[in-house]
Amino acid sequence: MSPLGIAALGSYLPADVVEAEPVDPAVDPLAANPLLRLPRTRHRVTGETAARMIERAARPMFERLGLDPAGNVDLLLTNVLLPDNFITGAGADAARLLGCDPELVLDVHNSGCASFPYMLKLARSMVVSGEARRVLVANVQNTAGQVYAQPELSGKNSALTAGDGCGVAYVTADGPSPVLGVRVRSTPAFAEDMALVTGSGRRYWEAGAGEVEIAFTEERQAEIIERGNRLVPELVRELCDKIGVRVEDIGLLVTNQPNRIFLMKWRNTLGLSPDRHFDTFDRYGNLYAAGVPVTLATAAAEGRLRDGDLVVLAGFAHAGDFAAAAAVRWHS
Repeated sequence: MSPLGIAALGSYLPADVVEAEPVDPAVDPLAANPLLRLPRTRHRVTGETAARMIERAARPMFERLGLDPAGNVDLLLTNVLLPDNFITGAGADAARLLGCDPELVLDVHNSGCASFPYMLKLARSMVVSGEARRVLVANVQNTAGQVYAQPELSGKNSALTAGDGCGVAYVTADGPSPVLGVRVRSTPAFAEDMALVTGSGRRYWEAGAGEVEIAFTEERQAEIIERGNRLVPELVRELCDKIGVRVEDIGLLVTNQPNRIFLMKWRNTLGLSPDRHFDTFDRYGNLYAAGVPVTLATAAAEGRLRDGDLVVLAGFAHAGDFAAAAAVRWHS
């Protein structure tokens, strides 16, 4: 699939850290189940815009490379869960903060927790077509300290497991860690199984009572969970077949980090030991789309990636209407 390779990674986690409060098993017997335990710590935004989070993740990365963002970014791809600006998206303002002027800025909003491998596919298409050679890819999760801070939502499990953060990657035509392949699957029939809802039934842009939250089709919740359990292993296997490797060849699997149950089922289904499925859920919580790049950057920073490792990045989005996986041959 080359020419395209990861040249560098970066991440940013807001300074506000939330520690999980102990839950009395007598009050909630399920709290004693380690698979349902809340993440030990999470980070929350406290006023930062998505563009500022991208800038804070990317600038140190460029400094390590000895590059000025100005003149070194042809394409900026962003995926932001809660856009601060519904008109321009986060990309334009992130470019302004970094002082770069990419010819193309694409705010990719529809691929959710599988957007990082998907954006690698988009980046490769642009590089192969000659439209770009240097691409900045950015994922932002910024709802923990904003949407989930609303009083009516703050006590729900989705709020207590969500964390905020940003992960970025600088990918180039000659990056040292080549992208070997990407597999994506779109199932539009599942798109309506997740939606933004309010307690009052109003549409989210209309004035009125009732806080906005994400909800899944109630009568299909068991089916949605089953989709989530199988989609990531299926995409990983399909990707391995596509590029001619075995699942057993995977040195490290990096996925989105929704909860401990999904993480355990994914690695068990693929036959991977926990040390080959890098997990940041207990430190950062559910980072949604930022989970893959932040976890990958953490693995690199902690020396969990060895030269020559086959690294597979995978995730599923929303209620399972989209999933993607990418394979990288890692070279530091």
